[in-house]
Amino acid sequence: MSTREKNIWILIIFILSGLVIGGLLGELASRVDWLWWLSFGQQFGLENPLVLDLNIVKITFALMFKINISSIIGMGIAIFIYRKV
Repeated sequence: MSTREKNIWILIIFILSGLVIGGLLGELASRVDWLWWLSFGQQFGLENPLVLDLNIVKITFALMFKINISSIIGMGIAIFIYRKV
């Protein structure tokens, strides 16, 4: 694996961690009156899960994304830290 590929994977990990931590902070901020705007966002994905029944095994597919302002800020901070490191 070349150095360039490692950097791309590290960048992906940084961005995903920024999204997760930012989303968590946004949910916590929704309980504070003057920080409610950090939890403002959109939710998209499969509303009803897709079920594949093969008689022997039943597989359920579901994927939902919830993006809010603080997760976008977290992603931006993660990219900034990645560029500095």
